[in-house]
Amino acid sequence: MALVPYEEGGGWAARQLHSPSATFHFASRTIRLQQDWRRLGVAAVVWDAAVVLCAYLEMEDIDLRDRSVIELGAGTGLLGIVVTLLGTKEPAGVRALFSTCCARVTITDRAAALEFLESNVQANLPPELRPRAVVKELTWGKDLDNFSPGAFDLILGADIVYLEETFAELLQTLEHLCSERTVILLACRIRYERDLRFLKMLRERFSVSEVHYDSSKDVHIYKAQRGSRKDDF
Repeated sequence: MALVPYEEGGGWAARQLHSPSATFHFASRTIRLQQDWRRLGVAAVVWDAAVVLCAYLEMEDIDLRDRSVIELGAGTGLLGIVVTLLGTKEPAGVRALFSTCCARVTITDRAAALEFLESNVQANLPPELRPRAVVKELTWGKDLDNFSPGAFDLILGADIVYLEETFAELLQTLEHLCSERTVILLACRIRYERDLRFLKMLRERFSVSEVHYDSSKDVHIYKAQRGSRKDDF
């Protein structure tokens, strides 16, 4: 799941986390997500890193059409939903056909979160796009045989760097899913020394650069690729 630290307390942020729903506007659509802190905890609320990464993908106008995309630790599904919607954007004067030009998006989390995740995805995608977004179980390091090696153009993760005991499995998963052409985008808030240790481990396996920083939410976006490749979409 998308695991991030959270301490009980008062204030606006806590009220937002415990709210039964959250509303966002991306890709010219209103997205209304159910949240369920009491039942699923941190996997069932929207965190700032997901919002920042959604905004980055839209702001940069990254062409996601006909790309194979996977999200790790999807939680509420906001990022995967937005990517599916953005994956239909067409260049001016060109009409995209759903059968060939839309992004193909795989939205993953652990088994306990899948029913909740699926309900948000289905509720926020138009019927013609629902076949383009597949919700699938993925426990890092354990379900890799269900995913073809190097099958994805883009790997996304928002606030999935937290538990140090999962770092090795997360890196193993990234290496399995990556090809030479794959771009990884990870959005996170650097809270603890262990978060920096993960970045060091990531840099030992990939070429890593920081591509965006949202100072208002203190969220960094890192881009990683194999070797010294610097490809962009």
